[in-house]
Amino acid sequence: MTGDAMEKNDLGVQPLDALMTKHALTNHALVAVSTEQLSHKVVQKARKGRRLTSKAKTKILNAIHLALPELKFAHRDLFNY
Repeated sequence: MTGDAMEKNDLGVQPLDALMTKHALTNHALVAVSTEQLSHKVVQKARKGRRLTSKAKTKILNAIHLALPELKFAHRDLFNY
């Protein structure tokens, strides 16, 4: 991949990271609560701003809802792209 393509995929730290930090959620906690095939690697990529597929973003969103059942979020609350 060229440098330009890498820049388009690296979107900076996402709102997901601040949310997880605020609620003391670790990557492992999100993977453990997930009922889908969610890996630590995908969670880390999501937090750091690597572009994910919509399917991966939905897995993250579903895991957040399981980890924080009293709160509701949309994709736009977790990702700025």
